[in-house]
Amino acid sequence: MQVDRPMINPYLVVILGVLAAGFSSIFTKLAEAPPFIIAAYRLGFTVLIIATPTFYTGRRELFCINKKDLALACLSGVFLALHFALWISSLSYTSVASSTVLVAMQPLFVITGGYFLYKEQVGRTGLLGAVLALFGSVLIGINDFHVGGQALLGDLLAFGGAVFVAGYVLIGRNLRNRMSLLPYTFLVYGAATMVLIILNLFYGSSFYPYPSMTWVWFLCLAIFPTIFGHSLFNWALKYVKAAVVSVSNLGEPVGATILAYFFFGEVPSLMQLAGGCIIIIGVYIFITSQRKHETEATDGSLIQVGGS
Repeated sequence: MQVDRPMINPYLVVILGVLAAGFSSIFTKLAEAPPFIIAAYRLGFTVLIIATPTFYTGRRELFCINKKDLALACLSGVFLALHFALWISSLSYTSVASSTVLVAMQPLFVITGGYFLYKEQVGRTGLLGAVLALFGSVLIGINDFHVGGQALLGDLLAFGGAVFVAGYVLIGRNLRNRMSLLPYTFLVYGAATMVLIILNLFYGSSFYPYPSMTWVWFLCLAIFPTIFGHSLFNWALKYVKAAVVSVSNLGEPVGATILAYFFFGEVPSLMQLAGGCIIIIGVYIFITSQRKHETEATDGSLIQVGGS
């Protein structure tokens, strides 16, 4: 089978996506609007931005999509909407560090789902890297966890966000093998926007007016953590395992914690700094092991083809 090799290293693209995703918590905190409204405008503005390029480059693919793939793309959008709704709501009850760390638990579900659904194995070294990164994530937010009260509610909401984003990533791994990036993201973000609009109407949230800077933060959320974050992850899902995207996302708390210091004056503790270093080491071990495994598999297939 011929390997579809991208012109850009997908592992580098994933890292760039992680850097962009680090701004998500910051812009969300800065926006003076209800959580579901923030999520709706974030994805709604994203759909508007990509609508024109999608129409010119992918309209034929959109019109020819089969019912199964359309249903899966819409389901992915529902999962993404619920992820944003729960995660953004959690930021109203707990800190940036705690919320981001709990959402970062998604690799537990993605690695398991990738194994059972797609027979994707990460190997012992990769598993070690993932465990290290998860441990570092816990260290970053462990001092912020509180038993009971609003903090516990925020933690539960963030964990629920992790479950739904894992489903979103696993479906993307499947569909991106058959769909181009723009048609896929247009359908997913569009479905997610519709779900969030319905949720806002159900809860009686007002779609306007909001402070002028809040509209700027809505747009920033669409451009940076969504288009340069989620969309880059979706691009990479065609070329790397779902676990690579998921585990690499564990680097997001590092960026979010650093940015929270500059934007909100949230000073990281020594334990959080140590956790950040462990995350970086763990993600490096994981990505290196997966690249090595991919290279060995490619070389083995070439030798097999040459000997036939």
